[in-house]
Amino acid sequence: MFDNLSKIKLKLNEQHLDALLITSVPNITYLTGYSHFSKEEREAFVILTKNQQYIVTDARYSEAVKKHVPRFILLEVSPQNRFEQIGRDLVKTYSLKRIGFEEQNITVAEHKKLSKLHDPNHFTTCIPISNLVESIRIIKEPKEIQKIEQSCNLGDKAFEYILKKITLGISELELAFELEFFIKKHGANLSFPSIVAFGPNASIPHHQISEQELNNNEFVLLDFGVLLDDYCSDMTRTVFFGKATDEQKKMYNTVLESQKRAFNLLNTKYLIPNTKTKTIKAKNIDKAARDYIISQGYPSIPHSLGHGIGIEVHESPRLSPISKDELKPGMVFSLEPGIYVPNFGGVRIEDLIVIEPSGPRYLTHASKHLIEI
Repeated sequence: MFDNLSKIKLKLNEQHLDALLITSVPNITYLTGYSHFSKEEREAFVILTKNQQYIVTDARYSEAVKKHVPRFILLEVSPQNRFEQIGRDLVKTYSLKRIGFEEQNITVAEHKKLSKLHDPNHFTTCIPISNLVESIRIIKEPKEIQKIEQSCNLGDKAFEYILKKITLGISELELAFELEFFIKKHGANLSFPSIVAFGPNASIPHHQISEQELNNNEFVLLDFGVLLDDYCSDMTRTVFFGKATDEQKKMYNTVLESQKRAFNLLNTKYLIPNTKTKTIKAKNIDKAARDYIISQGYPSIPHSLGHGIGIEVHESPRLSPISKDELKPGMVFSLEPGIYVPNFGGVRIEDLIVIEPSGPRYLTHASKHLIEI
């Protein structure tokens, strides 16, 4: 955590900033290790200067912050000491001239408050900054990878458990409840609302769970994730209740092969001797999976092949046809090709991958053999 602060303060120097206001709750969690602020209620901000770091919140969190965030100075907001006053005090104390703020994570009301920090006497100006903290978060530390892997391990166990609960007549809602119950019973939470889709519902990539009951010979698509110790997992498996038809088998095997091709292309970079730069364009990985699915007569994947994951379930890098990201050691991301046929069903297989110095490695290990229940 403290090393991350050092990296970000170096970024301040690179961008000629005297301070940075951080309003994104995931970024606050990343920097402080404290994850109990609400994303909706805007209960805390972090202010970094070149020599110090502050956390600004109210009396509800003061005791917890003092206990769990020891390397930050607590600045308590109150009716007598509003955010604007705290900001003006810091401007004067440090003679702050260039203050960066997260342009993609600020409300209009907050921007109005921030504008009050402009101080002509100190030549202070506030500057919109994009993805400064995220550019550090994209490369995971070994401890972060370990936490993601622990979430994946619990997800693997949840999949084994839920297979036993797939029975004739059970509803999507009931199966989703069983999944959530298992995860919470083991001391974790969902990293996002689960997707459980039966039969034709599996053709909708982000299907909203319903009371639809399971019938014989149907797709069962399960997309879920675990949130454990502030880090997320994400996986999708598609199984068949009853006997899979030839077309269902073809769809499944096509998706599985497309994922293998994406992984193999990624791995190839690490098999070539004397390769100077161990990076590969994310859009090329997406293309490998997408082109194979199209070659088999199916429509193109209607979403990106994958996304980064960590404190948030969707982070950088992005694996899509228009992505400009390069995949490097330390990155963790999903590979999730899918085929969706309206009024028939769909197949998606999703795993998490980490790139290590020696190459890519799967973090999810739940079976991908075609399963008929």
